Amino acid sequence: MFLLYADESGTPGGADQEHFVLAGITVFERKSHWLSLELDKIAARFNNQDPNSVELHGAPMLSGRKFWRKFDKEDRLNAIKDALRLIDGKYYRVIASVVKKGAISPQDPVYSTFQQLITRFDHFLAREHTHFKNPQRGLILFDKSSKEAPIQALATEFKIDGHEWGKLRNMADVPVFIDSHATRLIQLADLVAYAIFRKYEKQDNQFFEMIENKFDYFGGVQHGLHVSV
Repeated sequence: MFLLYADESGTPGGADQEHFVLAGITVFERKSHWLSLELDKIAARFNNQDPNSVELHGAPMLSGRKFWRKFDKEDRLNAIKDALRLIDGKYYRVIASVVKKGAISPQDPVYSTFQQLITRFDHFLAREHTHFKNPQRGLILFDKSSKEAPIQALATEFKIDGHEWGKLRNMADVPVFIDSHATRLIQLADLVAYAIFRKYEKQDNQFFEMIENKFDYFGGVQHGLHVSV
């Protein structure tokens, strides 16, 4: 089974931010443990005695809020970049959708980005089957949020009734929502989504540069990034 660890960045409503991002990393089930261990090493830089108490989240790490206030900015930024470098583009690939809310109004940014995310993941799984003789199901794991109910409903709708481009055929079940504290890979998804958000919202490429060649691709074509701005 392939897992897609996913998170959002930005707010779907309100005028204070122009963009909304939904992004994730594809991970084959047997590799998730090893990627988590590498992320643990990065967290241990900030609390070697209890690295599990350290959550890697982009916004507070960049701004130095709360727990992160006592650490040098350079150390915080290097930790974000080192975590993003772990996504090698071979075993782990990024799938993401970013929208400028005004460009798709009145469509709901959550609907738009989730449809892109889940269908691109479904197509990734179909290619694994067709071109690499690797038939696998997929499961999306989201950070817990207030959007759990609408995303679950959308996933069911897309599977039963279809989406704009057809029906989902490779999902094992509807998305699962878990606390980011329980898994490093949700934290990594947060860093990915934040890197993309910073690029489009703030024209800050310093984190995006770590992942710009890590999006899902096949046959020389990038399939993993959808941009509607």
